[in-house]
Amino acid sequence: MNARVSNGLGSSTTRLLSSRFDLDGVGVVMKCAELAQRIEDLQPNADVSDVARLCLLLSNVEEAVEQLADEEILATAWQEMGLKLQSATDQHAAMTEELECLAQTDPKKFSSEQIWVLIRAIKVQSQVLQLYVGEAALDV
Repeated sequence: MNARVSNGLGSSTTRLLSSRFDLDGVGVVMKCAELAQRIEDLQPNADVSDVARLCLLLSNVEEAVEQLADEEILATAWQEMGLKLQSATDQHAAMTEELECLAQTDPKKFSSEQIWVLIRAIKVQSQVLQLYVGEAALDV
């Protein structure tokens, strides 16, 4: 399967997948399909979107993707990523609720506490983005 033929991915996304998962056949030993299969072995009832998400998330935190071929390392990385993702999801949900309340207020009358709510929301959003992009979070 050639991921670049008609997957609709932009060139930067294709380059990221190629560099992380060796779609061209050079570099990293483990391919995306192999990582996906190993994840499915750990979580047999997972939806295809969950498996794809875990492939991306694990490749962003693991410096050497081929280390995930080791069952213990993969299981540990999978559990740690699950905790990070759950924590980020919980923080995002809490922040969403605060932002919905804040949206009812006139921005011209924001207190300093409300400004801090906005800053925390940016930080939480940055942490979620970091999980998916694999780059350092915004330091706020």
